[in-house]
Amino acid sequence: MKRLLLTLAILAAVPTSAQSPSIKPGLWELHNKVKTGNAQTDQAMSMAMAQLAAMPPEQRAQMEALMARNGVSMPKASGDGGIALTACVTPEMAARKELPLNQQGKCSATQEQVPGGLNLAFTCTDPASSGKGQIRFSSDSAYTMTMNVIKHSGAGPQTATVESSGRWLSATCPAKPK
Repeated sequence: MKRLLLTLAILAAVPTSAQSPSIKPGLWELHNKVKTGNAQTDQAMSMAMAQLAAMPPEQRAQMEALMARNGVSMPKASGDGGIALTACVTPEMAARKELPLNQQGKCSATQEQVPGGLNLAFTCTDPASSGKGQIRFSSDSAYTMTMNVIKHSGAGPQTATVESSGRWLSATCPAKPK
């Protein structure tokens, strides 16, 4: 589960260029659905979400606090089998036209401006992964993204398609715990 969240964070963190639509600061709702084409892997992700939902209250509170310090809510299973969470875009992130969540790991990314959005690519050495995809903005308060990701591991490459969408909820974010 940790690797899945890390991958989603990497994908959602690619900053947009100055010519792309503006990104509103505030609270965003994010939906991510990962398709691996491997029934065993997909079942493992579903089981991880079920374990997350059944986490003991004390452990859940610790995890929620950790995620809240980074401006992100606890992930929840969405109705379509994906993951839903909320994240905060600070005014500074909006000025950089950066989507919610911070890039984690040792990664580099490229982007190409296209009508209505960007074509993206990334390569990471830690965690070892790479991917290509596209993000399309329908406005300053909504986007969709599709990425084809390859995770490199000792067991060989594992591929996944990540379909994401984001929508702006409000101008204010919940206060981060101190």
